[in-house]
Amino acid sequence: MTTLTRRRALAGAAATLITAPLASGVFAQQKPLVRIGFQKYGTLTLLKARGDLEKRLAQQGVEVKWTEFPAGPQLLEGLNVGSIDFGTVGEAPPIFAQAAGADLVYVAFQPPAPTAEAIVVHKDSPIRSVADLKGKKVALNKGSNVHYLLVKALEKAGLAYTDIQVAYLPPADARAAFERGSVDAWVIWDPFLAAAEQQLGVRVVADGKGLVANTQFYLAERRYATQQPKVVQAIIDELAKLDAWAAQHPKEVAEVLSPQIGLDVATTRRATDRFAYGIQPINASVAAEQQKIADVFHQLKLIPKAIRISDALPLKG
Repeated sequence: MTTLTRRRALAGAAATLITAPLASGVFAQQKPLVRIGFQKYGTLTLLKARGDLEKRLAQQGVEVKWTEFPAGPQLLEGLNVGSIDFGTVGEAPPIFAQAAGADLVYVAFQPPAPTAEAIVVHKDSPIRSVADLKGKKVALNKGSNVHYLLVKALEKAGLAYTDIQVAYLPPADARAAFERGSVDAWVIWDPFLAAAEQQLGVRVVADGKGLVANTQFYLAERRYATQQPKVVQAIIDELAKLDAWAAQHPKEVAEVLSPQIGLDVATTRRATDRFAYGIQPINASVAAEQQKIADVFHQLKLIPKAIRISDALPLKG
């Protein structure tokens, strides 16, 4: 063997040793995976805690990866940049996300739970009604369900959105600001609402009853939903089974969720009792309600452009 031939042989062997692990790594990454975004609440969090989905999808050779988000807008930002494939949020976040160009699709929804979100003040606050919020500073998570609650509550009280000072803060920061008195009111949802009621003794000025539906939606990144319809359907099937069980076992639901969300069982039960079970496919009526919300947000210039909810509905056929 000549020196040149020997060098070529050694180079080939070295290349094989180097590329073999890389090829193995690439192969490992190709294993089917569904990345699910969740928040500290609801049936999806309960599904994570019980592990039913992992058992179901293991039969299809699919792994499940869970990522927690502080609120719906942040969750859908994750979906928009490709870090998750599926998640659950309220009415407003998908509207803001769609306006920002997210290629999402509505998959299913939970029935309305209007009392699971509210405008709260300190128990000794002079604010007694929504009308009293004029000129006051109100904290909320921009683009969350509570954003629409605030808009509708102000409208009913005869106030314009510009009649108040809005502080856009995620739940943890909003609570801190509320506790130190930097804001006069806080618009928040469960389980943060239940925690504030139990721990801070807040007073509810208005909840969603008679104002908003507070519907929860399940959404997927459209390409993933198109390429992996069986995985998406498996998630919906498991959520439906869990909903049926949860509706009949409120005590057990609170006991399972309590360690997941870091609240005691009594506080967790306060929140779960306001939740609505019974997952359903997206229908024309719900889509029409979403369009109304989108139009209101556009009129208030809270989203940069008008959107069509129909563009984010499942493709037929």
